[in-house]
Amino acid sequence: MTLRLLDFRRISPRLLPFADVATADLPLGRLLRLSLFQVSVGMAVVLLTGTLNRVMIVEMSVPTALVAAMISLPLLFAPARALIGFRSDEHRSLLGWRRVPYIWFGTLLQFGGLAIMPFALLLLSEGGNGPSWAGEAGAALAFLMVGAGLHTTQTAGLALACDLAPREARPRVVALLYVMLLIGMVASALLFGRLLMDFTNVKLIQVIQGAALATMALNLLALWKQEARRPDLTAPTRPRRSFADAWAALTADRAATRLLVATALGTAGFSMQDVLLEPYGGEILGLSVGRTTELTALLAGGTLAGFAIAARQMGRAADPHRLAAWGVLVGIGAFALITFAAPLSVPALFQVGVALIGLGGGLFVVSTLTAAMALGDGAHSGLALGAWGAVHASAAGLAIAVGGAVRDVVGTLSASGRLGQALADPSVAYSVVYHIEIALLFVTLVAIGPLVRYRIEPAAPPRTPFGLAELPS
Repeated sequence: MTLRLLDFRRISPRLLPFADVATADLPLGRLLRLSLFQVSVGMAVVLLTGTLNRVMIVEMSVPTALVAAMISLPLLFAPARALIGFRSDEHRSLLGWRRVPYIWFGTLLQFGGLAIMPFALLLLSEGGNGPSWAGEAGAALAFLMVGAGLHTTQTAGLALACDLAPREARPRVVALLYVMLLIGMVASALLFGRLLMDFTNVKLIQVIQGAALATMALNLLALWKQEARRPDLTAPTRPRRSFADAWAALTADRAATRLLVATALGTAGFSMQDVLLEPYGGEILGLSVGRTTELTALLAGGTLAGFAIAARQMGRAADPHRLAAWGVLVGIGAFALITFAAPLSVPALFQVGVALIGLGGGLFVVSTLTAAMALGDGAHSGLALGAWGAVHASAAGLAIAVGGAVRDVVGTLSASGRLGQALADPSVAYSVVYHIEIALLFVTLVAIGPLVRYRIEPAAPPRTPFGLAELPS
């Protein structure tokens, strides 16, 4: 019996997620293929900050301070995203490609870092053969290479998506790319957890090297026949600005500077709790390991909802700055609920607050990134997107580090009684961090408020009402 393939042309567009993102020049299949670079980035993030974090500390007995230093190394490369974006704007090439070389070299860096990482970790682990400095140096190099690669790949990939997408479709394209990032993170976390259920060093090597091969395959597939050759833009004889001149021109726009400041403040406000939510749920609210693990799903679900709302509203010509402000307001309410969950002993408030953090953060990320896309014209979008990425990644990393430090310092003072009897409760240390985040989000509203009057050319309404907003949950 011959099996007939399903003809998707007969299906209503209302049943196909992302149907209205596609255009004649950027069909849905091509866009989904391009978004695979985000899947590889999500896989690398999970491997560095999740799987290897736990394996190095627990199974390999690597000192926690050294693990924290290794994981923070990719952050050192985050500020270079602005330069990467600018260099991809001004790239000289006889082949006529601007973005492809940077995505390719970023892929090679990711692959190289993942290829040498397992052997460096074996040298670093307790009882490994060889001098300890060799393991430390090798692991540092591997983490730095992977971090540099993912920052390069993501910056150039977002710039390429901006080049390919028409102006009116960019908000939904951004949302789709970040949905794929989440999908890559969730799928990789589940797969790595399954493969390393019965941990051995050999399995760890196989998983990391498999991730290296998957990164190469996904990014090659994402790149294939995406960027048109434009020798007029990459000709060696074409006049080019210096990075200093380009940066001065970008920051001379008060709206651009204010947007970057608001991005930094808002990202810090949403990110300080990243390593505190599960300990707070377990230590303060008495949630089981299973219940605290569910928080990841709640956060991811809220984030997806934020992406969907942002994509739908900006597809209807909504102001991205106003949507970002709404995301900040949702975040303020979310942290208020989390703060009240401990004194009221209501875990449900905590769970709702976690979901709302994802919702507000998703709205804020997609809206500010869309606003950053509008700052650069077609020839210089890489610099604007790189600047946004540098600010976002740096602020998130620093905020996470500061949040953990504040919690530890306040917790020590509280436990010793130096803050007084009224503040001797263990929840105080977490509450201080949440209140700092609320204050940062209020300052973000102050920074982003004047931008609501900064008018971005409205996008044309989509012909069909369906899109990311109707993605089945």
